[in-house]
Amino acid sequence: MISLACYSGGGSLDLDRSFGFLVNDVARLFGRRFSQNGNRLGLTRAQCRTLGYLTRNEGINQAGLADLLEIRPMTLVRQIDRMEEAGWIERRPDPADRRARRLFLTAKARPILGRIWDVANETRDEALVGLSPAEAKQLIDLLGRVHGTLSERVPVDAGDDPGSLSSPRGAARTAARGSARALTGGALTGGALAEPTDAPLPAVEAAR
Repeated sequence: MISLACYSGGGSLDLDRSFGFLVNDVARLFGRRFSQNGNRLGLTRAQCRTLGYLTRNEGINQAGLADLLEIRPMTLVRQIDRMEEAGWIERRPDPADRRARRLFLTAKARPILGRIWDVANETRDEALVGLSPAEAKQLIDLLGRVHGTLSERVPVDAGDDPGSLSSPRGAARTAARGSARALTGGALTGGALAEPTDAPLPAVEAAR
């Protein structure tokens, strides 16, 4: 339901006062600017996002990661195939299920994580340049409270263990808590890295 405060005096919808519109459009613009700033990484935004979420959830299976990223499993499989071939991610057998594979970062991937965070911090600083430090902190605090409220209202599927990384919902909630903390430090955000793409991943990291 859209608040009546979002309507102008003439009864038309004022999107500039709509919480949902502003949150989504800020995420869209933030994501586009992240992509511009991140061209030097040699990774797509979706691949950066995959690495960022996998950092907090190493050992998760592909189904859980797809649910976490909110993309189709087959899309993720293709992306993981390319990233594994390029040496960013490795699949390991699941000791509890011979048919399953668990995902881990490689030694090659770990150094570039810092560069991804640098791009995220650079983009955050650009986005918040018009706010005072106190205003920026208040914005993050308020968004964190909204995030927490909505997270509590996401139902857990029957049979899922909310604390288990092998449970998609459990993984999503674990990552959501990590994302809320990351926002305060100016790290990876869902909005910045939310658009999956099948663009090729170079096998050799872009020059520093």
